[in-house]
Amino acid sequence: MSTQIHPTSIVSKHANIGINCKVGAFTSIGDNVEIGDETEIGSYCEIGIDFGILEDKPLTIGPDSLIRSGSIFYLGSKFGKGLRTGHRVTVREGVLAGEGLQIGTLSDLQGHCTIGDYVRLHSNVHIGQKTDIGNFVWIFPYVVLTNDPHPPSGELIGCKIEDYVAIATMSTILPGSVIGRGALVGAMTLVRGSIPEDSIVIGMPGKVIGPTDKIRFKKDGKPVYPWRRHFHRGYPEEITQVWKNEFPDG
Repeated sequence: MSTQIHPTSIVSKHANIGINCKVGAFTSIGDNVEIGDETEIGSYCEIGIDFGILEDKPLTIGPDSLIRSGSIFYLGSKFGKGLRTGHRVTVREGVLAGEGLQIGTLSDLQGHCTIGDYVRLHSNVHIGQKTDIGNFVWIFPYVVLTNDPHPPSGELIGCKIEDYVAIATMSTILPGSVIGRGALVGAMTLVRGSIPEDSIVIGMPGKVIGPTDKIRFKKDGKPVYPWRRHFHRGYPEEITQVWKNEFPDG
């Protein structure tokens, strides 16, 4: 299959579109955009908006990606292989993301942030500037990662989310907070400060109530966390095999 560009789309002659790509109806792709092979971009998308902030840096979307309809990407970001978005996603300039990122419908990435490999952002997630997200992180719907300690001000202090963290729905992470590796943030929690690794934090304001391994499945009594001991769906086999070796009891 060769690259298919819908006749109603507007694609700059300076854009670099890979092989076997598909561009949907009424989508625009601007200058200085690089689209990897086997990528599909839906209808009514704006790819490579130039707002004059990082105009000298391209927007790079890795191969085997899927950007669904109504999504907007500014120049100056780079995404690894296998990017997946929902509908009507907004991504500002200065995002540096690894492989396998998923961005849910109506999520908003304000740019100037780093995101590791295989991060899952569900719908309606807000990621403020200066955020640093590790690998294999789960952020569920309506979570807000803030960055302004004295709103409105010109001071921005991002959050740091370490590997394997899960942040449940409707939680708010305040500027400068650090959530340790493998921690669980319960639903509707307000996080301030540092959260130890493999710990549970809940409440308004959030309080650490113990280690994550205290949570057990009712059916067999095995620990729910670390979640990678039993949840492998959607991850490459070479990664899940490492987890299986790490947790041979499942």
